[in-house]
Amino acid sequence: MANYDVIVIGSGPGGYVAAIRASQLGLKVGVVEKAELGGICLNWGCIPTKALLKSANVFEYIQHAADYGIQIKDATPDLAGMVKRSRDVAAGMSKGVQFLFKKNKIDQIAGHGKLKKGGKVEVTDASGKKTDYEAKHIILATGGRSRELPNLKIDGKKIIGYREALVLQERPHKMLVVGSGAIGVEFAYFYSTIGTEVTIVEFLPRVVPVEDEEVSKALERSFKKAGMTIHTSSEVTKVDTSGKGCVATVKTPTGEIKIETDIVLSAVGVTTNLENIGLEEVGVKFDKGKVIVDDFGRTNVPGVYAIGDITRGPALAHVASAEGIVCVENIAGKKPEPINYNNIPGCTYCSPEIASVGFTEEAAKKAGYEIKVGKFPFTASGKAKAAGASDGFVKVIFDAKYGEWLGAHMIGHNVTEMIAEVVAARKLETTGHEIIKTIHPHPTMSEAIMEAAAAAYGEVIHI
Repeated sequence: MANYDVIVIGSGPGGYVAAIRASQLGLKVGVVEKAELGGICLNWGCIPTKALLKSANVFEYIQHAADYGIQIKDATPDLAGMVKRSRDVAAGMSKGVQFLFKKNKIDQIAGHGKLKKGGKVEVTDASGKKTDYEAKHIILATGGRSRELPNLKIDGKKIIGYREALVLQERPHKMLVVGSGAIGVEFAYFYSTIGTEVTIVEFLPRVVPVEDEEVSKALERSFKKAGMTIHTSSEVTKVDTSGKGCVATVKTPTGEIKIETDIVLSAVGVTTNLENIGLEEVGVKFDKGKVIVDDFGRTNVPGVYAIGDITRGPALAHVASAEGIVCVENIAGKKPEPINYNNIPGCTYCSPEIASVGFTEEAAKKAGYEIKVGKFPFTASGKAKAAGASDGFVKVIFDAKYGEWLGAHMIGHNVTEMIAEVVAARKLETTGHEIIKTIHPHPTMSEAIMEAAAAAYGEVIHI
């Protein structure tokens, strides 16, 4: 039996980051992984989707090349080629994790990991052979998978999830996307851009429902302008797949409609991978699909921890990574600061992009704050106009009494690269006036953050 200080079950952005940080802190580490290193994010999520979206961006630029004084004729999207590039990017990133494991002397243990009593992990390899490993500390980082609705069972052909959407070899003529969270709108944008007729069905009253209401409205306008059909406050009640394509029955506020489509993409969120990992056997408490942990990832069972999608926080790669680092630093006695879950940035990579952090305007009011709100449109940004990307805006929310930065919400070109300024400023308890007096370079998209802060205090210059 191999003995470790730390065994991590799962090698996604929570698991592999936790393993590397543990090794840096002088702990002997093993990682159990039954599939590819890097988990869903590197192989079937964050990275390959961004590669596909970049291909869509390039094709969109080509289609509008004349707007920039360039003449290009007869450009056509090659979905198989885009998918190949995406898979190559993902494979390269997975190999990067392999390199990091070797560099940090981390043992990779191939197979399915399951908790056993007494600080043991049973690993079943591809041949069915079972081997026990022992560790002082065991971290569960098993992640999630596509959530399935009872009336929308994924068959992998006509009703698909995100994994199948990543590797289609032929462009569908029509696609119905069920759900308008990040996964739904990113794939909707991608397939619409390369010529698929896309319809989105969202159960809640607006698209990207976790975002600020103004952002939701702006994205819906942009998507409709791009030719997409959107049904909000609507529900797919059944899908008939008996014919060549699919016929979806959709309950809308104005009545029931039928939508004919080639393929249905179910993008209704993720569900956690808690089955068959030994939780019940060792007595780890969980509720509503989430393992119950404290601020440092500790479960109710001494020596057993959990991080990432299977715990209380938002199911985001950067959250899992941060939780992994906090968990192992606490194991190593470093006394880390717990994560502030109200300062987690969220990014959506459709076009226009969306980025946000902190309170929405509605949530701030409900929390009892008296607020100042500032908004700066990219139509007033020189850099945005020069780039041909003037859709969208930056919206900021401050506490009127103390100037605390309560939230920021952005929609537009490259805003996912801008939100970190807000996250850092909020971490440092920066006030609105300090942002106004922080000189931002010109011309940049990031000036819009300063201008929006100035708008909140009646000092904006360029609108």
